Amino acid sequence: MLEVALAAQVSPETLRKIESGRVATPAFPTIAAIADVLGLSLDALWTEISRPDAEPEAAEAGPRGRERLAS
Repeated sequence: MLEVALAAQVSPETLRKIESGRVATPAFPTIAAIADVLGLSLDALWTEISRPDAEPEAAEAGPRGRERLAS
């Protein structure tokens, strides 16, 4: 988490709050920076959050996608 936060230029605490849902509406530049670090396209991210019942597409996660977010 520390590596992702620093690469996205957000504090680890901010990332922790976003992941836990304590930040209801994070700023778009913050989400864009985190997505970039994780290798996620904003289109794939939008698709995933707009269809919460759908399984995420592994191919859209990019090389450092979901597994990095969970660590």
